[in-house]
Amino acid sequence: MALSYDDVLLAPQRSPIASRSDVDTSGRFTRNIVLRAPVISANMDTVTEAPMAIAMSRAGGIGVIHRFLTIDEQVREVARVKRAEALVIDDPFTVPSDVSLSAALDEMAIRGTGGLVVVDGEYRPVGMLTRRDTLLRTDHSVPISQVMTPKDRLVVAPIGIDEDGAAAMLRDNRIEKLPLVDAEGRLAGLITMRDLLQRKERPFATKDERGRLAVAAAIGVRGDHLERAQALVEAGADALVLDIAHGHMEQALSAVGAVRSVSGTTEVVAGNVATAEGARDLVDAGADAIKVGVGPGSVCSTRVVAGVGVPQLTAVFDCAAACRDSGVPIIADGGIRAGGDVAKAVGAGADTIMIGNMLAGCPESPGTVVNRGGTRVKVFRGMASAGAAAARRAIDGDAREVIAQGDQTEFLPVVPEGVEAVVPLRGSAESVVAELVGGLRSGMSYSNATTIAEMQQLARFVRITPAGLKESHPHDVSF
Repeated sequence: MALSYDDVLLAPQRSPIASRSDVDTSGRFTRNIVLRAPVISANMDTVTEAPMAIAMSRAGGIGVIHRFLTIDEQVREVARVKRAEALVIDDPFTVPSDVSLSAALDEMAIRGTGGLVVVDGEYRPVGMLTRRDTLLRTDHSVPISQVMTPKDRLVVAPIGIDEDGAAAMLRDNRIEKLPLVDAEGRLAGLITMRDLLQRKERPFATKDERGRLAVAAAIGVRGDHLERAQALVEAGADALVLDIAHGHMEQALSAVGAVRSVSGTTEVVAGNVATAEGARDLVDAGADAIKVGVGPGSVCSTRVVAGVGVPQLTAVFDCAAACRDSGVPIIADGGIRAGGDVAKAVGAGADTIMIGNMLAGCPESPGTVVNRGGTRVKVFRGMASAGAAAARRAIDGDAREVIAQGDQTEFLPVVPEGVEAVVPLRGSAESVVAELVGGLRSGMSYSNATTIAEMQQLARFVRITPAGLKESHPHDVSF
């Protein structure tokens, strides 16, 4: 018998934990990437692009940029996350000193930045142009040399300055941006007041070794997947996520090894699977994390259309047990509707959880806002839906399957295994993550667990009946 989250409850246990703040919810996304908030935004085209990935990393989780973009577009999304926050911006946006204010404003708009370092032909800083310099300017034809902070008033620092030293220079000189120069005086980086403040305000944000926000990116298992993987690694992606509905197929297993050959130290997440055998085979293929879930998502219809799947709680139990000795973490993907489901997934062996529906209505998601019966909602669709298949066809022709039979090739239209729906607009991604992590903290404290590892060891489940499920929800009251 296989069970879903609604089939069980966590049994409360004697616990000395006095406060939920005593619980550490840190969980491994991959072998080496740890999330203080063990929540991942799904690699879906109505859930995760750069704004969502930025919000997730700042909240202590991570986002997976979907792959239904051209390679260049996906690389740009990864680059946007990497530039959003860092101790040192290695490649600041620059502009020559001889351009007009109009051209500089256009460049700022294209780059989405509030400042440009003005450089000469030798790449030496000769000025700084910020939004403050452009306010109330009516003549945009003037050269920026008449508008910018000039070289004689420009404050610069040597490359290698530490965080405290940079903060002191910004504070004492009452400036917001500090260009860094090398021994020859050439521009070598930029430190901003905003980035320093964000580092202090969000000490638990998920960062890479250079202090930039962490981000993952999805790839396929055929076509341009190796070219895409290499481009994403060069752009700074911290992990690559193989995006395939049936992760326990030969093509997926082969792709793990092929991707590892071009990914270098960038870790590879593989899936989706729902059985112990599938998880073990992906571990043997070289995966650094396993994504578990076939059919539990709110807009997935695989279990109905194909008759295939394993109820999610059992799938997580089985896959976690299969991966335990290898040290490869499990990502529970799909079926999460509340913090209690997160606690159950972790208790069953998941190290992190992936969500789509709960984030699709957030302002950071790329979903389209529509008006439905007087209510503003966002479009949310499964990546095996007809609409998503059409989008794939526009990118790379992926909306048709190729089945080789002898020396003939038969082309079959994809049967949709997902639906398009709408979800109500809701609060920020940060608030969603906080809600889910709060529920996890409570579940862990009830289970006498101060860490996720303890939760996986100590959690005890009890089966419930439909009456027990009804009793679990608010009842016999009016809202």
